[in-house]
Amino acid sequence: MPRSLAKRRMVRGVAITYSARVRILLTSDLHYRLRQYDWLIGAASAFDVVVVAGDHLDISAAVSGDVQIAALSASFAALARKTRLLVCSGNHDLDARSGDGEKTASWLQRLRAFGVTIDGDTVRIADTLFTVCPWWDGPKSKDAVEQLLIAASAHRIEGERWVWLYHAPPEGKLSWTGKRHFGDPLVPQLLARHKPTAVFCGHIHEAPFRQGGSWIERVGDTWLFNAGHQIGDVPARIEIDFNAGIARWITMEGTEAQSLAL
Repeated sequence: MPRSLAKRRMVRGVAITYSARVRILLTSDLHYRLRQYDWLIGAASAFDVVVVAGDHLDISAAVSGDVQIAALSASFAALARKTRLLVCSGNHDLDARSGDGEKTASWLQRLRAFGVTIDGDTVRIADTLFTVCPWWDGPKSKDAVEQLLIAASAHRIEGERWVWLYHAPPEGKLSWTGKRHFGDPLVPQLLARHKPTAVFCGHIHEAPFRQGGSWIERVGDTWLFNAGHQIGDVPARIEIDFNAGIARWITMEGTEAQSLAL
């Protein structure tokens, strides 16, 4: 773990880590590509925070879900030994049902033992508050996401940067497949209500690579990011430095940069 992130304490029930700068690596939708996780483990120590924004499992794979979960849990544990790791669930990650009968990614809960920040957690790292939103499968889990963000907003210091992990983007450039949109209908309401600094998404693999789509979009006061999905041993990814005001999208096709200065 970077030396700058070594000191932590609790303030008003929120875990705080002190650092002058937060360098973030964002990826998502790795779908049990273990070599891409291996690449992340090798790269992790160069970043203060690594975010994997959902769809860790591959429900179409011949490998059973239990085997995938065991292998990925080991990869997440190795990543968490290198840097601060934040992980949210996506629609491929649901392995159980809640008491309300809605699907949930119960296996992620066990990752807390490795120091991973997961669904339902809010953590402050340096000058940035992060909230990790679970995939919602029905009205009860949808309401839980709304309540999570209401509770987290109470910890936000005025003017503080607030970043969400939320697997599905709203309808827009990040939800475009090249043929149609698959946007989350709840997100626009949440953005209007809470006005976070950024939302780290995934879900729509093609969006950054299709005409009319993108890896970055600004909606009101909020930056939205979706790295997309690529084949091979190295994941599509976005390097984000809010302090420097820059984001870079890196794929096998090259690198694009976007200023975050307003």
